[in-house]
Amino acid sequence: MTAVLDGAPVATRDAGRRSSWAAALALALFEARRLLLTLPVLLAFALYVGWIVWRTPDFQDGYPALQDADRAGQTTLLLVGMAVLVCVNQAVLRAKRRDTERHFAVLVLPGPWRTAAHALSLVPVVLLTAVCALAQFGWSALRSGAVGSGSPGELLVGPLTVLLFGALGVLLARLVASPIVAPLITVLLVLMLFVAGGFPAGDGERGLRWLAPVVTEASSQTLPAALLDRPAAWHALYLAGFALTLALLAVLAGGGRGWMLTAATAGAAALAVTGGVLQCAPVGADTKAARERASVSPEKDQTCVRHGSSTYCAFPEWTARTESWADVVHDVQSSAGGTARTQPLVVRQRIDARHGLTGDAALEPSTTPHQVTVGTAWGGNRVPEFSAAVAAVLVAGDEKAAGSLCDGRMVTVMWLALNRLPDPMTSLRNVRLDDSVRGSAIVLSPTNPMSMTAGQTDVVRELLGRPAGEIAPRVTAHWAELTAPKVTTARVAKLLGVAAPKAADRCE
Repeated sequence: MTAVLDGAPVATRDAGRRSSWAAALALALFEARRLLLTLPVLLAFALYVGWIVWRTPDFQDGYPALQDADRAGQTTLLLVGMAVLVCVNQAVLRAKRRDTERHFAVLVLPGPWRTAAHALSLVPVVLLTAVCALAQFGWSALRSGAVGSGSPGELLVGPLTVLLFGALGVLLARLVASPIVAPLITVLLVLMLFVAGGFPAGDGERGLRWLAPVVTEASSQTLPAALLDRPAAWHALYLAGFALTLALLAVLAGGGRGWMLTAATAGAAALAVTGGVLQCAPVGADTKAARERASVSPEKDQTCVRHGSSTYCAFPEWTARTESWADVVHDVQSSAGGTARTQPLVVRQRIDARHGLTGDAALEPSTTPHQVTVGTAWGGNRVPEFSAAVAAVLVAGDEKAAGSLCDGRMVTVMWLALNRLPDPMTSLRNVRLDDSVRGSAIVLSPTNPMSMTAGQTDVVRELLGRPAGEIAPRVTAHWAELTAPKVTTARVAKLLGVAAPKAADRCE
């Protein structure tokens, strides 16, 4: 019998490729679900969310600068990335561990496609990471005291770090079929990033340290967003290119072949190299000049507004806070006497950005009469510190003279500064370096600190324990003597109707 073939044979190549894509996506969805439900990943996300709930409401005392908030959670997301690295590595090795690898040879999905599916399974966990990072940033951005602006590049660092670690886990599984390699690499990463200090620092702000997934700064000072000059966009490109390169290398290591895969790997590597090189470039001359101008001549960059009789000058991002500063000035002057009660002040925001983000520098006190310095931070302890600076300038005339007060005028300064705050005794504790309300101590302020003797502390504590309405008339009536140079603490105590300290004033 002779069979007759009617029609041409049907091509099966395209159908096979389509079925491979469909099978890869199905496997990716399956593995993504398993990855999200693994105990280490669930625990890492639980810790991260708990950290967000715990820290974000009090971030920068409830007055966040968004140029700092956008990178506040980057280090914590390293924990999620390490959990994903270990879990996806174990997922890729599952077939070998359970001796089912040989069964995949008869299926439509060859080894390279399975590797690609494991790489694609990272997408949902990366998206979940991005949602958490945006939620944390959004929480800060919606605060009424928020200022500044965030960087999309900084917000991408956390999710891209998780993607990078996950891609590394897939690659390790294809290079070394051992379940202990990923945990060992994770321990090594912990030692490098948290114990050994990571990468070399380069010129302090740039250099090879930007090759690390997350780059932290030594400075706790908040700078205007335009002065940060962190190469966040280039760093995001570097992380994305690096992660994609590792994922494609994993496919190649899993048996992938073809010029398209090779070209894609080369392209991803080129992106990583481009971002890596550009992010390590030195800080530009324009940025250095802008930092110098903001530090030495802030008035050239600031906007000034009037509230009452005083003028408040701030960098554009902080002009909304001038009303809060004015409220503190009003409270302090309302308790003063003589001409200090109506003395026009200039409250000027000052920073020292000349060292960039490599460290914090103390601000030199101003010698300009009736000028008070305020920083870029607000809320919490910054309020009594600013209040003390205002009171000191009203009593001493300028910040330079206020820093050398060591007589009874310190009692007047501290009562003026604290008596109208919501909790004067707590504010007294917060404004002192050692958080004490007894003995001698250093009093913090936006510029140079002041000092209180043990006797002055006793008198101030007694004054703050009495109703402000009882002390205020005495302050007004005896203002000239209370603010006279070399007035003793004992004399101030007598004028204000409290017990005099036993020890004499002594400058330290």
